[in-house]
Amino acid sequence: MKLLIAGHSVEDHINEEGIEKIKPGGIFYTALTLKNFVEPEDKIFLNTAVQKENFNLFSEVYDFFEKDYIKFVDRIPKVYLTLHNFKERGETYESISQGLDINLDNLNLFDGILINMITGFDFSLEQIKEIRKVYKGLIFIDIHTLSRGLDENLKREFRLIPFFNEWASSVDIIQVNENELRTISKKTDELEIAKEILSFGVKYLIVTKGALGAKIFSMTGKEIISTFKSSIKIESKKMTCLPVRQVGCGDVFGAVFFYHYIKTNNPDESLSLANIAAGCAASYKELKYFSNLKNDVFTRYN
Repeated sequence: MKLLIAGHSVEDHINEEGIEKIKPGGIFYTALTLKNFVEPEDKIFLNTAVQKENFNLFSEVYDFFEKDYIKFVDRIPKVYLTLHNFKERGETYESISQGLDINLDNLNLFDGILINMITGFDFSLEQIKEIRKVYKGLIFIDIHTLSRGLDENLKREFRLIPFFNEWASSVDIIQVNENELRTISKKTDELEIAKEILSFGVKYLIVTKGALGAKIFSMTGKEIISTFKSSIKIESKKMTCLPVRQVGCGDVFGAVFFYHYIKTNNPDESLSLANIAAGCAASYKELKYFSNLKNDVFTRYN
Protein backbone atom coordinates (compact mmCIF):
# COMPACT_ATOMS: atom_id res chain seq x y z
CA MET A 1 0.00 0.00 0.00
CA LYS A 2 1.09 3.55 -0.74
CA LEU A 3 -0.14 6.33 1.51
CA LEU A 4 0.52 10.07 1.45
CA ILE A 5 0.30 12.00 4.73
CA ALA A 6 0.43 15.79 4.67
CA GLY A 7 0.54 18.61 7.19
CA HIS A 8 2.83 21.14 8.80
CA SER A 9 5.64 20.15 11.13
CA VAL A 10 5.81 22.44 14.17
CA GLU A 11 8.08 23.01 17.14
CA ASP A 12 5.93 22.59 20.25
CA HIS A 13 6.67 24.61 23.37
CA ILE A 14 4.58 22.85 25.99
CA ASN A 15 3.89 24.52 29.32
CA GLU A 16 3.09 21.98 32.00
CA GLU A 17 2.81 23.34 35.53
CA GLY A 18 5.08 26.26 34.72
CA ILE A 19 7.79 24.17 33.04
CA GLU A 20 8.34 24.61 29.29
CA LYS A 21 9.41 21.63 27.22
CA ILE A 22 10.39 21.81 23.52
CA LYS A 23 9.20 18.84 21.49
CA PRO A 24 8.48 17.87 17.87
CA GLY A 25 4.86 18.46 16.94
CA GLY A 26 2.33 18.75 14.16
CA ILE A 27 2.32 15.99 11.55
CA PHE A 28 5.12 14.38 13.59
CA TYR A 29 2.60 12.36 15.62
CA THR A 30 0.85 11.06 12.51
CA ALA A 31 4.24 10.05 11.14
CA LEU A 32 5.36 8.51 14.44
CA THR A 33 2.20 6.41 14.56
CA LEU A 34 2.50 5.07 11.03
CA LYS A 35 6.21 4.39 11.41
CA ASN A 36 5.31 1.99 14.20
CA PHE A 37 2.09 0.59 12.74
CA VAL A 38 2.52 -0.13 9.03
CA GLU A 39 3.57 -3.40 7.44
CA PRO A 40 7.08 -3.72 5.92
CA GLU A 41 5.72 -3.78 2.36
CA ASP A 42 3.87 -0.44 2.78
CA LYS A 43 5.38 2.78 1.45
CA ILE A 44 4.43 5.97 3.26
CA PHE A 45 5.23 9.37 1.80
CA LEU A 46 5.41 12.49 3.96
CA ASN A 47 4.44 15.92 2.61
CA THR A 48 5.68 18.55 5.06
CA ALA A 49 8.17 21.39 5.53
CA VAL A 50 11.15 21.27 7.90
CA GLN A 51 14.12 23.46 8.75
CA LYS A 52 17.74 22.36 9.10
CA GLU A 53 18.27 24.10 12.44
CA ASN A 54 15.84 21.90 14.35
CA PHE A 55 15.54 18.86 12.07
CA ASN A 56 17.12 16.78 14.84
CA LEU A 57 13.77 17.00 16.64
CA PHE A 58 12.12 15.09 13.78
CA SER A 59 14.86 13.12 12.04
CA GLU A 60 14.56 9.83 13.94
CA VAL A 61 11.01 9.48 12.64
CA TYR A 62 11.12 11.37 9.34
CA ASP A 63 14.14 9.43 8.07
CA PHE A 64 11.83 6.39 7.90
CA PHE A 65 9.66 7.99 5.19
CA GLU A 66 9.96 8.55 1.48
CA LYS A 67 11.22 12.13 1.13
CA ASP A 68 9.94 13.11 -2.32
CA TYR A 69 7.46 15.54 -0.75
CA ILE A 70 9.57 16.93 2.13
CA LYS A 71 10.74 20.53 1.68
CA PHE A 72 13.34 22.47 3.66
CA VAL A 73 12.33 26.02 4.59
CA ASP A 74 13.85 28.88 6.58
CA ARG A 75 11.40 28.58 9.46
CA ILE A 76 8.60 26.35 10.66
CA PRO A 77 5.88 27.39 13.13
CA LYS A 78 6.43 27.41 16.87
CA VAL A 79 3.35 26.57 18.91
CA TYR A 80 3.07 27.57 22.55
CA LEU A 81 0.70 25.13 24.25
CA THR A 82 -0.75 25.54 27.71
CA LEU A 83 -2.26 22.27 28.88
CA HIS A 84 -5.28 22.06 31.16
CA ASN A 85 -6.78 19.02 32.89
CA PHE A 86 -10.44 19.75 32.21
CA LYS A 87 -10.65 22.05 29.21
CA GLU A 88 -9.23 22.54 25.71
CA ARG A 89 -5.58 23.53 25.62
CA GLY A 90 -4.55 27.10 24.86
CA GLU A 91 -2.57 27.72 21.66
CA THR A 92 -0.46 30.69 20.57
CA TYR A 93 1.58 30.61 17.37
CA GLU A 94 4.83 32.15 16.23
CA SER A 95 5.89 32.19 12.57
CA ILE A 96 2.86 30.84 10.75
CA SER A 97 4.26 28.99 7.75
CA GLN A 98 3.17 29.41 4.18
CA GLY A 99 0.97 26.66 2.84
CA LEU A 100 2.49 23.40 1.68
CA ASP A 101 3.00 22.62 -1.99
CA ILE A 102 1.77 19.37 -3.45
CA ASN A 103 2.57 17.78 -6.80
CA LEU A 104 -0.76 16.90 -8.42
CA ASP A 105 0.74 14.80 -11.22
CA ASN A 106 1.25 11.51 -9.41
CA LEU A 107 -1.44 11.53 -6.73
CA ASN A 108 -3.31 8.55 -8.15
CA LEU A 109 -0.35 6.34 -7.30
CA PHE A 110 -1.53 6.53 -3.68
CA ASP A 111 -4.18 4.34 -2.08
CA GLY A 112 -5.13 7.18 0.25
CA ILE A 113 -4.27 10.74 1.20
CA LEU A 114 -4.37 11.83 4.85
CA ILE A 115 -4.43 15.61 5.36
CA ASN A 116 -3.96 16.89 8.89
CA MET A 117 -4.67 20.62 9.16
CA ILE A 118 -2.06 21.15 11.84
CA THR A 119 -1.88 24.94 11.59
CA GLY A 120 -5.04 25.49 9.57
CA PHE A 121 -2.88 27.00 6.83
CA ASP A 122 -1.37 23.71 5.61
CA PHE A 123 -3.52 23.76 2.46
CA SER A 124 -6.00 26.26 1.09
CA LEU A 125 -9.54 25.40 0.07
CA GLU A 126 -8.49 25.92 -3.55
CA GLN A 127 -5.70 23.34 -3.16
CA ILE A 128 -8.09 20.83 -1.61
CA LYS A 129 -10.47 21.30 -4.53
CA GLU A 130 -7.63 20.77 -7.00
CA ILE A 131 -6.57 17.59 -5.21
CA ARG A 132 -10.15 16.31 -5.37
CA LYS A 133 -10.37 17.06 -9.11
CA VAL A 134 -7.40 14.90 -9.98
CA TYR A 135 -7.39 12.27 -7.22
CA LYS A 136 -9.77 9.31 -7.42
CA GLY A 137 -8.96 7.64 -4.08
CA LEU A 138 -9.95 8.32 -0.47
CA ILE A 139 -9.14 11.66 1.14
CA PHE A 140 -9.14 11.88 4.93
CA ILE A 141 -8.97 15.26 6.67
CA ASP A 142 -8.42 16.00 10.34
CA ILE A 143 -9.91 19.49 10.80
CA HIS A 144 -7.56 20.22 13.71
CA THR A 145 -6.56 23.93 13.76
CA LEU A 146 -8.58 24.86 10.68
CA SER A 147 -11.25 25.21 13.37
CA ARG A 148 -9.40 28.10 15.01
CA GLY A 149 -9.05 31.66 13.78
CA LEU A 150 -5.96 33.79 14.26
CA ASP A 151 -6.03 37.10 16.12
CA GLU A 152 -3.52 39.97 16.07
CA ASN A 153 -1.52 38.28 18.86
CA LEU A 154 -1.36 34.98 16.92
CA LYS A 155 -3.67 33.36 19.46
CA ARG A 156 -5.98 30.67 18.12
CA GLU A 157 -9.65 30.72 19.11
CA PHE A 158 -12.47 28.52 17.82
CA ARG A 159 -14.62 30.01 15.04
CA LEU A 160 -17.09 28.89 12.37
CA ILE A 161 -15.01 27.71 9.41
CA PRO A 162 -15.83 29.77 6.28
CA PHE A 163 -17.22 27.82 3.30
CA PHE A 164 -16.99 24.52 5.15
CA ASN A 165 -19.54 22.97 2.79
CA GLU A 166 -16.90 23.29 0.05
CA TRP A 167 -14.23 21.67 2.22
CA ALA A 168 -16.60 18.81 3.02
CA SER A 169 -17.58 18.31 -0.63
CA SER A 170 -13.93 17.71 -1.49
CA VAL A 171 -13.10 14.92 0.99
CA ASP A 172 -14.35 11.47 1.99
CA ILE A 173 -13.66 11.20 5.73
CA ILE A 174 -13.67 14.04 8.26
CA GLN A 175 -12.32 13.86 11.80
CA VAL A 176 -13.14 16.43 14.49
CA ASN A 177 -13.16 16.57 18.26
CA GLU A 178 -16.18 17.87 20.15
CA ASN A 179 -15.01 21.50 20.11
CA GLU A 180 -14.09 21.35 16.43
CA LEU A 181 -17.51 19.86 15.65
CA ARG A 182 -19.13 23.19 16.57
CA THR A 183 -16.99 24.99 13.98
CA ILE A 184 -18.12 23.04 10.89
CA SER A 185 -21.82 23.94 11.05
CA LYS A 186 -24.17 26.59 12.42
CA LYS A 187 -26.25 23.77 13.89
CA THR A 188 -25.70 22.81 17.51
CA ASP A 189 -27.06 19.26 17.77
CA GLU A 190 -24.49 16.56 17.03
CA LEU A 191 -26.85 14.42 14.95
CA GLU A 192 -28.08 17.42 12.95
CA ILE A 193 -24.49 18.46 12.26
CA ALA A 194 -23.71 14.93 11.09
CA LYS A 195 -26.73 14.93 8.76
CA GLU A 196 -25.64 18.22 7.21
CA ILE A 197 -22.01 17.19 6.73
CA LEU A 198 -22.88 13.78 5.26
CA SER A 199 -25.30 15.48 2.84
CA PHE A 200 -22.27 17.07 1.15
CA GLY A 201 -21.08 13.64 0.02
CA VAL A 202 -18.82 12.85 2.98
CA LYS A 203 -18.55 9.09 3.57
CA TYR A 204 -17.80 9.21 7.30
CA LEU A 205 -17.78 11.88 10.01
CA ILE A 206 -15.72 10.88 13.04
CA VAL A 207 -16.11 12.72 16.34
CA THR A 208 -13.46 12.00 18.96
CA LYS A 209 -14.60 12.55 22.54
CA GLY A 210 -11.39 12.47 24.53
CA ALA A 211 -11.57 10.23 27.59
CA LEU A 212 -15.08 9.08 26.63
CA GLY A 213 -14.20 7.46 23.30
CA ALA A 214 -15.22 8.18 19.70
CA LYS A 215 -18.27 8.06 17.42
CA ILE A 216 -18.53 7.56 13.66
CA PHE A 217 -21.47 8.69 11.51
CA SER A 218 -22.40 7.47 8.04
CA MET A 219 -25.51 7.55 5.86
CA THR A 220 -27.42 4.75 4.13
CA GLY A 221 -30.06 6.24 1.88
CA LYS A 222 -31.60 8.89 4.12
CA GLU A 223 -30.84 7.03 7.35
CA ILE A 224 -28.02 8.18 9.62
CA ILE A 225 -26.02 5.33 11.19
CA SER A 226 -23.70 5.92 14.15
CA THR A 227 -21.35 3.70 16.13
CA PHE A 228 -19.76 4.66 19.45
CA LYS A 229 -16.68 3.07 21.01
CA SER A 230 -15.81 3.76 24.65
CA SER A 231 -12.29 4.69 25.67
CA ILE A 232 -9.96 2.19 27.29
CA LYS A 233 -7.85 2.00 30.42
CA ILE A 234 -4.44 0.39 30.24
CA GLU A 235 -1.94 -0.43 32.96
CA SER A 236 1.59 -1.82 32.62
CA LYS A 237 5.13 -1.08 33.71
CA LYS A 238 5.53 1.51 30.98
CA MET A 239 2.00 2.97 31.19
CA THR A 240 -0.41 4.39 33.69
CA CYS A 241 -4.19 4.10 33.81
CA LEU A 242 -4.39 7.90 33.98
CA PRO A 243 -3.81 9.96 30.82
CA VAL A 244 -0.33 11.48 30.83
CA ARG A 245 -0.22 12.66 27.20
CA GLN A 246 -2.50 15.43 25.99
CA VAL A 247 -0.75 16.15 22.69
CA GLY A 248 -0.99 14.03 19.55
CA CYS A 249 -3.68 11.52 20.60
CA GLY A 250 -6.13 12.68 17.93
CA ASP A 251 -3.37 12.39 15.34
CA VAL A 252 -2.69 8.83 16.45
CA PHE A 253 -6.40 8.04 16.21
CA GLY A 254 -6.71 9.39 12.67
CA ALA A 255 -3.58 7.65 11.39
CA VAL A 256 -4.63 4.22 12.69
CA PHE A 257 -8.24 4.59 11.54
CA PHE A 258 -7.36 5.64 8.00
CA TYR A 259 -4.56 3.12 7.55
CA HIS A 260 -6.66 0.19 8.76
CA TYR A 261 -9.75 1.32 6.86
CA ILE A 262 -7.84 1.40 3.58
CA LYS A 263 -6.52 -2.08 4.37
CA THR A 264 -9.88 -3.61 5.33
CA ASN A 265 -12.75 -1.33 4.26
CA ASN A 266 -14.15 -2.04 7.75
CA PRO A 267 -15.10 1.22 9.54
CA ASP A 268 -16.22 -0.38 12.83
CA GLU A 269 -13.05 -2.40 13.26
CA SER A 270 -10.97 0.61 12.24
CA LEU A 271 -12.78 2.73 14.82
CA SER A 272 -12.06 0.16 17.54
CA LEU A 273 -8.36 -0.04 16.71
CA ALA A 274 -8.05 3.74 16.44
CA ASN A 275 -9.75 4.19 19.79
CA ILE A 276 -7.38 1.72 21.44
CA ALA A 277 -4.38 3.37 19.77
CA ALA A 278 -5.38 6.80 21.08
CA GLY A 279 -5.78 5.31 24.56
CA CYS A 280 -2.34 3.75 24.38
CA ALA A 281 -0.83 7.03 23.18
CA ALA A 282 -2.50 8.93 26.02
CA SER A 283 -0.85 6.53 28.46
CA TYR A 284 2.69 6.55 27.04
CA LYS A 285 4.97 8.62 29.24
CA GLU A 286 7.72 8.91 26.61
CA LEU A 287 7.91 8.83 22.81
CA LYS A 288 10.08 5.71 22.88
CA TYR A 289 7.05 3.65 23.96
CA PHE A 290 5.42 4.24 20.56
CA SER A 291 7.64 1.42 19.27
CA ASN A 292 5.22 -0.88 21.15
CA LEU A 293 2.10 0.72 19.69
CA LYS A 294 1.11 -1.94 17.18
CA ASN A 295 1.63 -4.81 19.61
CA ASP A 296 -0.19 -2.98 22.40
CA VAL A 297 -3.14 -2.17 20.15
CA PHE A 298 -3.67 -5.66 18.77
CA THR A 299 -3.02 -7.33 22.12
CA ARG A 300 -5.74 -5.21 23.64
CA TYR A 301 -8.06 -5.67 20.63
CA ASN A 302 -7.69 -9.44 20.57
